[in-house]
Amino acid sequence: MKIKAYAKINIALDVVGKRDDGYHLLRMIMQTIDLYDIIKIEKINSGIKLRCNKPYVPTDERNLAYKAANLFKETYSINDGVDIELIKNIPVSAGLAGGSTDAAGVLKLMNKLFDINADDNELKALGLKLGADVPYCINGGTALCEGIGEQITQLKQFKNKILVLIKPPFGVSTKQVYKSFDLSKVIFHPRIETLIKSMENDDIYFVANNMKNLLENVTLKKHRVITNIKEEVSLNGAIGTMMSGSGPTVFAFFDDMLTAQMCYDNMKKKYKDVFITRTI
Repeated sequence: MKIKAYAKINIALDVVGKRDDGYHLLRMIMQTIDLYDIIKIEKINSGIKLRCNKPYVPTDERNLAYKAANLFKETYSINDGVDIELIKNIPVSAGLAGGSTDAAGVLKLMNKLFDINADDNELKALGLKLGADVPYCINGGTALCEGIGEQITQLKQFKNKILVLIKPPFGVSTKQVYKSFDLSKVIFHPRIETLIKSMENDDIYFVANNMKNLLENVTLKKHRVITNIKEEVSLNGAIGTMMSGSGPTVFAFFDDMLTAQMCYDNMKKKYKDVFITRTI
């Protein structure tokens, strides 16, 4: 069995508080994009085998896909093992939910492979044990995610919007970004309700000019190159640009494919991880 595990961007990321356990309370508009890993899975006698096309990706219990398989086996008392092949296209530690979407993909595949027939809510509850983005990745699409990410409201789809993504040559630790985040210094919060309304009206110009990610306050200070990329794609015709998640990937909206292609070509001369894609 195989599945496409899609990446996401954040069109808005607001921090509204902090729980006693240290987790931040969020309000985020999440959007699936047409950039994906491929996961292939089959039954074996016992254990979990994980293979990946990228040598730097761990293939043991440090990998979220491995953790997802282990959790699923334990939860449903499965004695058989699984062989998982992971074909990575989504950059790692990039703010695109690459690990989370792989974990969600493994949960969905194992649910079918072993005829468990758990519903999406059950899979989301399992996913939350693995990471805050995993429940969203079970369904994907356009959604408002609240709490630590587990309260999900599906929104009208904001699809077929042209994007260029650029990831600088380093990763960012989500944990460290949240650790450095200071809510008391935030003056302007994202206009979530207004953004949702404009997305429902398919107003890409309003969305591109009003999207906001509070985690930029932390990551941009540490990595000047992210600001440089944002400035450069704006000069290359982007109608709006922002960092996704905790970074460091920058995404930019375009209103025509030719301009996007030219921007892609220019950025590709400087950075290895550049993608031209769409919202889906």
